[in-house]
Amino acid sequence: MPKTPEIVEMLKAGLHFGHRTSKWHPKMEKYIFTSRNGIHIIDLMKTAKELEKALDFVKTTVAKGGTVLFLGSKPQVKEMVRKSAIEAGTPYIVERWLGGTITNFSIISRGIKKYTKLKTQKEKGEWEKFAKKERLKMDKDLARMERKYGGLEKMDKIPDAVLVIDAKTEETALAESRVKGVKTVALCDTNVNPDKVDYVIPGNDNSVKGVELLLKLMVEAVKEGKEGKKQNTMEQDKKEDKK
Repeated sequence: MPKTPEIVEMLKAGLHFGHRTSKWHPKMEKYIFTSRNGIHIIDLMKTAKELEKALDFVKTTVAKGGTVLFLGSKPQVKEMVRKSAIEAGTPYIVERWLGGTITNFSIISRGIKKYTKLKTQKEKGEWEKFAKKERLKMDKDLARMERKYGGLEKMDKIPDAVLVIDAKTEETALAESRVKGVKTVALCDTNVNPDKVDYVIPGNDNSVKGVELLLKLMVEAVKEGKEGKKQNTMEQDKKEDKK
């Protein structure tokens, strides 16, 4: 499992800064160390402990063949989320969460298939037979669908878990996950209700360095999970050969 960062590293990343004391959620109290100048300070010892649990869960989920969807639509984190998900080889959403992504996946799935088909046709040069005006329209349709479904091409069922950057922003995703029993891992600032999340990672969700650190660890956890799955498959094949 990825080694959890030292407290000093998390301090340098600014993960300890919460919101103003006037904008807190009382249920986050157990993760708060103190307050300074009207700002809540998060207890990084507890952050490290909860982060370790979350990383272990992600690794185990992937090792069992599960899929973890990366989600982060805030402008300052979306590109980091996209790059991290691509590196980990896991689906992602960095634009607005589409209602029904989990609770009505059959509808979303049709959109993903249509998007994938159009994208493949363009890559193979099959659009060349159409007039320029038609190609321009198809390009616009593809760009619109890219914003909706880009990152979900390989997701053929609802994910087994969702990694959320900023639980406050992604409340709809958390609600849909609860309805379908999909486990959630989320970076939770002091203004969030942690009861809505399965694996809470207390931390500053506006810290770019903090989010970068968290994503790096999650990518490692996914990769280790995939390696574990590969090893399990090889061992199973050996057992089958001996029969």
